[in-house]
Amino acid sequence: MTHIGAACAALSLLLAATLLAQDKGGSDETGPYDLVAGWPQNYCGDGFVIGSTGGVWADSPDRVYIFNRGCLPVLRETRGAAESFMPSRNASGYDMSQKDPARHPRWDHVFNVVDRNGKLIESWDQHNKMFIRPHRVLVNPYDADRHVWLVDDGAHAIYKFTRDGKTLVMTVGTPTQPGNDGTHFNRPTDIAWLPDGTFFVSDGYVNTRVAKFDKNGQFLLTWGEKGNEPTETRPGYMNTVHAIAIDKNRRIYISDRANSRIQVFDENGKFLDAWPNIRRPYSVLLSQDQHLWVADGITQKFTKFDLSGKLLYSWGTFGAFPGGFWGVHQFHTDSEGHLYTADVHVGRPQKFRPKKGANPAHIVGAYSRTN
Repeated sequence: MTHIGAACAALSLLLAATLLAQDKGGSDETGPYDLVAGWPQNYCGDGFVIGSTGGVWADSPDRVYIFNRGCLPVLRETRGAAESFMPSRNASGYDMSQKDPARHPRWDHVFNVVDRNGKLIESWDQHNKMFIRPHRVLVNPYDADRHVWLVDDGAHAIYKFTRDGKTLVMTVGTPTQPGNDGTHFNRPTDIAWLPDGTFFVSDGYVNTRVAKFDKNGQFLLTWGEKGNEPTETRPGYMNTVHAIAIDKNRRIYISDRANSRIQVFDENGKFLDAWPNIRRPYSVLLSQDQHLWVADGITQKFTKFDLSGKLLYSWGTFGAFPGGFWGVHQFHTDSEGHLYTADVHVGRPQKFRPKKGANPAHIVGAYSRTN
């Protein structure tokens, strides 16, 4: 064999070996991310799973908050049955709370703190009795003390705690008493802040408004009227006011979930814009680079918009399998670029890391933070 022939034969063998070594199949289920398997560790213990997960927030990569609806017994169904049963026992019904002990035999490990490996480092079980239906957990990005805010739509209240959970600093709304005024909510859903501490509450499942408060929790004003879902198009008319975010120009982005749109207002409730045809905007995040990311509860996709409402990118797959989504009720990012999601219909938090070489424009941007 000539030297050229030998070289060609060697090259062919190398090419064949390379092809054999390549991965086959797959459907890019997790987009620009890889799932961090086994995160978090199951703090509910053997025979139980983490309940319906309303909120997740990464205060840091080693301090991630998870706000879930207790612990539930492991389901042991035949193949395929789990996906049909999970929503009815573990999802979004108003009675999926400690008020229904037959469905929630364990109302513990409701608010939890885990590290980057998913290991439980704190559980605020001393506060379990005040929680009825955990909805969201947040931290004001302008707050140097990093207070923890917990939205409980079942209690019709919002609680502000010190970072260690030892002290309840403020209660907004009147717990267990629904209403529609300056001191009462009817199933509130989310919060967003201005730099001076002024905050806005989306209120929510029954009420159809946004309420504005000063930094001390004093009521300032409200706006929003009840619309005719699911096809309401009038400005300021809303149904299932489910999420809220604020950009650097102090514009307020509201998830008008039942009408499949985002509405945009100024800080005093003046209507500015509407983005239609977003099927069910469950949760929103306004990133530091000024894009609005939306988790859609029907398509189960993450969608990226510029602030004029133009769709730039989307990814995500429906499913109860690890890495799929079934109702991302809240999502957040940490300083290392990890993405955290709270599935409300499956009942689980998940963590994702950016794939090596992923397009930075496809990674959910960092949430605005000051430290």
